[in-house]
Amino acid sequence: MLWRVRAGLPDRPGALADLAAACGRAGVNIQAVQVFPDGDSVTDEFVLQVPQDWRGEQLRQLVDSAGGTTVSAIPVTTAALEDQPTRYVQAVRAIIAQPATFPDVAAHLFDADVTPSGEDEDVLEMTVGGSATIQIRRNPPFTATERARATALAELVGEVLDAQAPPAPHVPGAGDPSYATTAGTVTALAGGKVAGRAEVAPGETADEPWPVDLWVDPAWQRRGVGTRLLADVARAARAQGADEIVLTAPSDSQAVLPMVLAAGMRGRIRMAGDSVTVRIALNDFRR
Repeated sequence: MLWRVRAGLPDRPGALADLAAACGRAGVNIQAVQVFPDGDSVTDEFVLQVPQDWRGEQLRQLVDSAGGTTVSAIPVTTAALEDQPTRYVQAVRAIIAQPATFPDVAAHLFDADVTPSGEDEDVLEMTVGGSATIQIRRNPPFTATERARATALAELVGEVLDAQAPPAPHVPGAGDPSYATTAGTVTALAGGKVAGRAEVAPGETADEPWPVDLWVDPAWQRRGVGTRLLADVARAARAQGADEIVLTAPSDSQAVLPMVLAAGMRGRIRMAGDSVTVRIALNDFRR
């Protein structure tokens, strides 16, 4: 069995050797090591191959006995042995291909979750394009090195998405769409036909965000129509007293994250099963 073990070790010569010797005496094989220095302390992460009947408590006791502190242990698969730089490159490629999967991909990359499961969890927040915020969380604290990696990941994704400007509209017989707003509905019209529509309605309770239903004709997708509809329906919701709106889309949607970024809004993006939700506060989004 393979386990990922994370522990604080004394920042002195020989500390890692003491742990390696303890593992050797117990018949535990160290197959991968990552070191996360942080000032006067150091956090080490190991992938250990242990006897089949071992459990997490036995591993924690083993590392404790060798001087480790704040020990955590979780079972993993052979995927934990993949080269770390390769994992990050693959993560970027996956996010660019399907931007809405950012929360899920990041959670997998950092052995974390996208939804809260306990009170003592540490939270890692990544901001894409200065607007969209993704949070992941786990019990072992994130190290300064991991936070720096997460920041670089989000910045790279934001730069790539920003460079992917939508092409000019190409719809026979139609120019740029015109937009009409009526109460909580915004409609995009091109060539006498509906190119897209966004609708917002009050939440079920006063504390809930207002849900937005947004649709764009396939011929007009990735041409800025969705971005305009989202911005206009957000203004309509705010004019009716909404403090926050929520947009839900399939998890394989490629348009949600770029659309939120292009609209200049601050949104919190989360995965939930087969869908991705974006909660957008209306009190400070850029006009």
